[in-house]
Amino acid sequence: MITDSKPETPARPLCRHTPPCPTSEASDRDAAHVISAHPEQGWSLLCNGIVLFEDFGELLPDGQSNAARRGALAGCSPHRRAG
Repeated sequence: MITDSKPETPARPLCRHTPPCPTSEASDRDAAHVISAHPEQGWSLLCNGIVLFEDFGELLPDGQSNAARRGALAGCSPHRRAG
């Protein structure tokens, strides 16, 4: 059986910014540009493929997740007005 098949082409990168945004593996990955924002649902898609949630949790392109970091601030004292 002969089939006409084309070799798979690699996925095009989402980021076309200059300089390019940090990759999803970089420590500063949250600094990537937002390409699709859904504040009513509490998440945004970054150009490096990360889904960033409003509680600062992340879903990485490879399916791994990073827990929300908002809870880490629970021990902080609230700001007080001067005076």
